Amino acid sequence: MSSNSQKGPGRRELFSAEWRRILSLMTGRSLSGNDIMLEENGRPYFPDGKEDFNISHSGALTAVSLVSGERARTGCDVELVKPRAGTIRIAEEFFTTQERDYVISASQKQNGQTAFFEIWTLKECYLKLKGLTVFDMKHTPSFVSVKDGEFHFAFSVATDAATDTPLTFYLYELKGADGEWYILAAAIEGFIEETERFRPEMNWFTQSTLSSQSTLHARSIAEIKAAISPAETVSPNS
Repeated sequence: MSSNSQKGPGRRELFSAEWRRILSLMTGRSLSGNDIMLEENGRPYFPDGKEDFNISHSGALTAVSLVSGERARTGCDVELVKPRAGTIRIAEEFFTTQERDYVISASQKQNGQTAFFEIWTLKECYLKLKGLTVFDMKHTPSFVSVKDGEFHFAFSVATDAATDTPLTFYLYELKGADGEWYILAAAIEGFIEETERFRPEMNWFTQSTLSSQSTLHARSIAEIKAAISPAETVSPNS
């Protein structure tokens, strides 16, 4: 649902140059055209393998996720929260039973659209980390469980999506002074050390100013990882 390719060649070139500038600031090195390559599936990457990044667009916002480490990969997805028709139908088609029930339950409350975008961005950032497409969404992890009649964020990977390296997901809410409201999810696969997980470095900017954005208020909603015990799950608070 994010618009990850802007309309018009001029705008695409403008944004390509801008996120290269942002990545240059985040990595501390100048990036030319040959410093970023594309995998066979079209996913951009640094060929030296020292860092990995991912980019997402929605509404007036562009988000960039960056991680360091030769064994690390990241994916991110940002969505502008606004009323959209068909979210329940999409949840019924692509989400797990628990995720669908979470979205339906939240839809009956104020700001109920948030729950749908929480699950959608989590699934999208996983697809982008793996270099997959929306057609693979049914094979993404399940992010919601039910305990004692309450919904919790929890991470469960299907057998066909299992991985030998840890996966951790970060979920954020971004709000601007003019009332704009986004949900942002980032995923990390890999280690710094065998026992250490790590957060992505995040940055975002608006299409109107094409400058690093510092006016959006960011709030962490959840950090989600493979749950060894129920205590590691997080209760949704939206």
